[in-house]
Amino acid sequence: MHTTLRQMRVFTTVASHLNYTRAARELHLSQPAVSMQVKQLEESVGLPLFEHAGKKIQLTEAGKEMYQYVRTIFQTFEEMEEVLDAMKGLDTGHINIAVASTVNYFAPRLLAGFSRQYPGIDLSLDVTNRERLMGLLKNNEIDIVLMGLPPEDIDLIYEPFMDNPLVVIAPPGHPLEKRRQIPMHRLEEEIFIMREAGSGTRLAMERYFKEQGITIRTGMQMTRNEAIKQAVRAGMGLGVVSTHTIELEVETGRLVILDIEGFPILRHWYMVYRKTKRLSPPAKAFHDFVMAEAQHIREAPI
Repeated sequence: MHTTLRQMRVFTTVASHLNYTRAARELHLSQPAVSMQVKQLEESVGLPLFEHAGKKIQLTEAGKEMYQYVRTIFQTFEEMEEVLDAMKGLDTGHINIAVASTVNYFAPRLLAGFSRQYPGIDLSLDVTNRERLMGLLKNNEIDIVLMGLPPEDIDLIYEPFMDNPLVVIAPPGHPLEKRRQIPMHRLEEEIFIMREAGSGTRLAMERYFKEQGITIRTGMQMTRNEAIKQAVRAGMGLGVVSTHTIELEVETGRLVILDIEGFPILRHWYMVYRKTKRLSPPAKAFHDFVMAEAQHIREAPI
C-alpha cells in the first residue's frame, strides 16, 4: 500500500466532517480535488473508505480503522514537532484542553494565570458536557481534560488538583433556610431539580443519597448549571451544585446554602489524560502549573 501524507490529511478532514464540501473549505481545495485524493487513497488501500447513506456519507469499517491509525500518525507528528521545538529552547507550542461545564466557572482564571507565565503557548479550550469529554478521551482527541469523577472504562491517568464540595441550594425565604443541622431524611419531603443523566454532579449526588438510604423526589431535568440555579430561584425545587458555581448568587443573596447533615459532599476536580499519551512540553508545563497553582488561583479575588 502506497499512500501520501497529503492523501491522509485530506481523508482525515473528510472523515472528521463527513462532508466533502466542508472538508474542501477547510483545506482550501476544490471539492473535485478532495474527491480525487480520497479516491486515490481508496485505490491504494484496495477498499472503500466511505459509503453513501442517502445524501450523507459515512465511514465504512475499513474507513473507521484507517481513521484511527491516521489520527495517531498525525498526533505523533505533532508531538515530535513540540519536542523538537522544546529542544531548541522555544517557549512556544499549543495545548488542546477540554473542561466540564462546571469547571468553566474558574477555568478562565486558571488559563489566564498560565498564559501570563507562558505567553508563547497557545491554548484551545473546549467547554462541554461529560458525555463529550468521555468521547474526546476515548478517541485520544484531546491533550488534557479537567473534570470530576473520571470514567473507569478508559485507560487514564487522573490526578486531583482541587476540592469540589457539593451543597444543597434553595431560594431565599425557603422554610429550611434558618434551620441548622437539618436531618438528611428531611430532604425526602422536597423536590430536586436535577442535572441530565450521566453528569458528574448527578452521579455523585445519586450515589451519595443511595449510600445514606435517602430517596429523593425529582422534578425537572436541566443540562446546565445556570438553568438549575434559575429554577431553584423560581421556587421549583432544591438543587445540588458545586460551590464553585454559586459564589455570586450566594454573595448577592439570590440563593442560599442549606445546612444539611452530611453536606457538603466532598469531591475533587481531576486533571485527566490518556495513559498512553506522552505529554508535550507545553502540556507538561500546563500540568505542573495546574497542580501547583490551581487552588491559589481559585481562591484569589476576581
